[in-house]
Amino acid sequence: MPPQTAATRDAAKTETSSTPHIAIQAQNVTLSLGEGDARVDILGGIDLSITTGTTVALLGPSGSGKSSLMAILSGLERATGGTVNIAGADFGAMNEDELAVARRGRVGIVLQAFHLLPTMTALENVAVPLELDGQKDPFAIAAKELAAVGLGDRLGHYPMQLSGGEQQRVAIARAMASRPSIIFADEPTGNLDQTTGEKIIALLFERQMATQATLLIITHDPELAKRCDRIVSLRDGMIETDSGA
Repeated sequence: MPPQTAATRDAAKTETSSTPHIAIQAQNVTLSLGEGDARVDILGGIDLSITTGTTVALLGPSGSGKSSLMAILSGLERATGGTVNIAGADFGAMNEDELAVARRGRVGIVLQAFHLLPTMTALENVAVPLELDGQKDPFAIAAKELAAVGLGDRLGHYPMQLSGGEQQRVAIARAMASRPSIIFADEPTGNLDQTTGEKIIALLFERQMATQATLLIITHDPELAKRCDRIVSLRDGMIETDSGA
């Protein structure tokens, strides 16, 4: 075999990077709660395939199944039926303990409620999960990530000493710090005023681009949805429209 030149390496790299890879593959995903007459069908058979590195908005009225679908795709909930493959891992075949392990390095989550530990500083809120996952230099990584979201001068502040927007920045830093393949964001600006919310969304997209993560974001805002590569709308536990279909 002839030796690789810089040109052939670059060509190979381009070919590889231009080949689409699937970050999320869900087939006939169902979710039901309760038994017998008390049974409630939340999701009625979802088929969804999302390419790595894309941004996807998930729309739909309250009760349409958006948060339930995100919980399943992020490994926080197990589907009743169907298959779920996330960044190469078969989430549908795993129990809760296995899912907790599989989420590491694959999934980052940003929620409407910030879910910061009040007794920990901003730095500790980002660093401790990394430390528990066995990351090297977790506090150095956390400090760098907090600086990237504009909080380099707030490392020692506790959540109660931070504004709502700053707390959500900490939550974004925590979600991004382990460089997960996929970021799930469920109404991340729901507890923020409009101006602060717009800044947080801009930051979320900025960090997504910087890390090349796949972003799936639940929103009721059609203008925000238009910023995404693709819009998927749910109604009554089913996909109603999909701009990527």
